[in-house]
Amino acid sequence: MGDDAAPAGAAAAPPAPASARVNGPRLWSTLMEMAQVGAIAGDGVCRLAGSDEDRVGRDLFVDWCREAGLAVTVDRMGNVFALRAGRDRTAAPVLVGSHLDSQPTGGRFDGVWGVLAGLEVVRALDDAGIETERGVQVVSWTNEEGARFAPAMLASGVFAGRFDLEYGLSRTDAGGRTLGDELVRIGYSGELPCGGWAPAAYLEAHIEQGPILEAEGTAIGVVTGVQGIRWFDVGFRGAEAHAGTTPMDRRRDAMVAASRLVVAVDELAVRHAPDARCTVGVCTVSPASRNTVVGSAELTVDLRHPDAATLEAMGAELGRLVEQCANAGGVSARLEEIWYSPPLRFDEALVASVRRAAADAGLSHRDIVSGAGHDACYLAGICPTAMVFIPCRSGVSHNTAEYAEPAAIEAGTQVLLGAVLEAAGRVG
Repeated sequence: MGDDAAPAGAAAAPPAPASARVNGPRLWSTLMEMAQVGAIAGDGVCRLAGSDEDRVGRDLFVDWCREAGLAVTVDRMGNVFALRAGRDRTAAPVLVGSHLDSQPTGGRFDGVWGVLAGLEVVRALDDAGIETERGVQVVSWTNEEGARFAPAMLASGVFAGRFDLEYGLSRTDAGGRTLGDELVRIGYSGELPCGGWAPAAYLEAHIEQGPILEAEGTAIGVVTGVQGIRWFDVGFRGAEAHAGTTPMDRRRDAMVAASRLVVAVDELAVRHAPDARCTVGVCTVSPASRNTVVGSAELTVDLRHPDAATLEAMGAELGRLVEQCANAGGVSARLEEIWYSPPLRFDEALVASVRRAAADAGLSHRDIVSGAGHDACYLAGICPTAMVFIPCRSGVSHNTAEYAEPAAIEAGTQVLLGAVLEAAGRVG
């Protein structure tokens, strides 16, 4: 008998618990198949909320969830939930996910990786035969981008009680179609109430959408919070006039006022450097004729800062700038704040679990504040919330050139798995 043999009659040692590992090639294949839905030139995608492409993407996700044995439900805002039950069927589940909708010229990873990473987490748990105390529920939120129906993060905001259901369903696109009607049209106006319950925790995986992790060679961003965001609509009203016959000193040109504001908004960010972000993303004019002085101009302004007091001051300063630009051009002005997402900090205990998961996976990591808004912002108001970031090439996002390496996708999903498993409680 060798020294390592068990004594006769002794009970066999129980097998070591299986470790859960994500399947990187499977996840990458899933991502690339979803990227064919709404594919556009340059390896980009266009899956606007409520569009036909949105429906096809949702259908594909639902098929994958059902193949994995998950129970799929849809609420009134079109949020899709897919549950892997835990041992305690009465306990609130751990929610994990993101969104499938994209920008008009978006990339293949923004949002969609977080949804499919959640699906890969439950697949990996099944592969390892691991049971959890709480259920693990994957979610795809409706209209996170706000590209077609403003504001952004709309359906998660309804779920978390920040907007009421009527407001959410009544948002219109540029053609006057409501989100509610479009959800009915594509077959994703569910019967379940939107919200009214709180998950045990919420975890969201996302590409960084910035250059910090790649520049440092860091594998994982442990997101501690999100900077504040304020969205404004600005309108200037002047007078249409003939471009050839109207003297310059007799014009009330809305385009000139709008142009002054674009420059002023850029300078506003410089005055509050290095953390401020200020953007004019849309400018539409009427009558949009090359030989007519512009009579009206509509602009969007996006202000961001991680400090609430500074962000408030930036908003007040924007109001003064709009008035100054209007007075200088002899036009009238309108300024309306349409959305505010305050700066926030995520749950410290759940953030610490993300750090542990990164360390357990042997991955370099650092704390980071998100410069972009995410559905996690609203979930943080009703349950412990945290996020996992991975590098993306050159920090590019909201762009067809958006890219994340397969190894980074796998690493980030492994960290997500570790944090989900801790939150849900392994029992077998």
